[in-house]
Amino acid sequence: MSFLRTVLNDSVIIHPPGFYVIGFKTFPYITVYFIFLAFVYAVTVMFNSLVIYVITFNHRLHTPKFLAVVNLAVVDVVLNTCLIPSMIKIFLFKQNFIPFNLCLVQMFFYYAFGTLESYALAILAYDRLIAICFPLHQNSVNTLRSMSWIVGVTWCFSVGVIGFAVGIMTRLSFCNSVRVFSYFCDYAPTFRLACNDNTLQWSVASFLTVFLLVGPFLFILVSYVSILVTVFRMKSLDSRVKALATCVEHIILVAVFYIPLITIFTVGFNLHFIDPDQRVLSLSLASCIPPCVNPIVYSLKTKEIKTRGLTLVKKTKIAADQHKSKPWRVNKMLHKFR
Repeated sequence: MSFLRTVLNDSVIIHPPGFYVIGFKTFPYITVYFIFLAFVYAVTVMFNSLVIYVITFNHRLHTPKFLAVVNLAVVDVVLNTCLIPSMIKIFLFKQNFIPFNLCLVQMFFYYAFGTLESYALAILAYDRLIAICFPLHQNSVNTLRSMSWIVGVTWCFSVGVIGFAVGIMTRLSFCNSVRVFSYFCDYAPTFRLACNDNTLQWSVASFLTVFLLVGPFLFILVSYVSILVTVFRMKSLDSRVKALATCVEHIILVAVFYIPLITIFTVGFNLHFIDPDQRVLSLSLASCIPPCVNPIVYSLKTKEIKTRGLTLVKKTKIAADQHKSKPWRVNKMLHKFR
């Protein structure tokens, strides 16, 4: 294997042609898992595309809340697209070599859209906070324009900071092992292979984990504390129930995304007894399942999306039935003329 040598600040930087992604060594029936992931990916694309289509072409749903939902759906599709097909290729078809530049590209997309997933959930919490705690100012504060700005800022910020974090990986030399023990070209397992100082990369990874994952989670917690305080101040029981009912689907999404990640990192870093293969399996599930569950939750729990989706299915079925009946009608007309 030939290594590419470059000079940076009078020091030689050695970049390998690529990395070998390894993982899932001890699982005997891992093929079944990747067939399951293929199903998860199909569901992710299908349901998120349905949510995007319904909201985009229904002008009644052009509201700040549903702009935030579309943002989450787009992030979900891209997040699983940059992860699951690659995992299937690596572990199911045994093609685990990833070129160096492609490794960095996958690293960038995964962490950029993982960050956007975290911020998208925080944006939905903000929408609920304004709607319940400040109902009289909702139409003036939480407008479609302001929500567009919030979504745009999170995209620019996430792309910028993750671009910087991935960019500094090019300062590392990889002169020994090129075997990344993970389920994709993961950031920490990759920079730990470097044979020069990786303190900067470690510091950036630690800071961004807190800032991009824990930060939005704390904002969501503070939002729901404020929401609960407001709800319990309501005099009518019906008003309390209706207010909390609008938050159910978002609470489910937050739980599905954050609880597995927090549990895995807490057990892995504090108790230090989690098996490496089990950690890789758990993290891959925690990364792939939320983008699949999110659109299903919103499709089933949000009346507007569910109604529009069922209408779309009925129209498609009617169009298909009419298409099937056309040959029969043509043959009947020809027989009549004869």
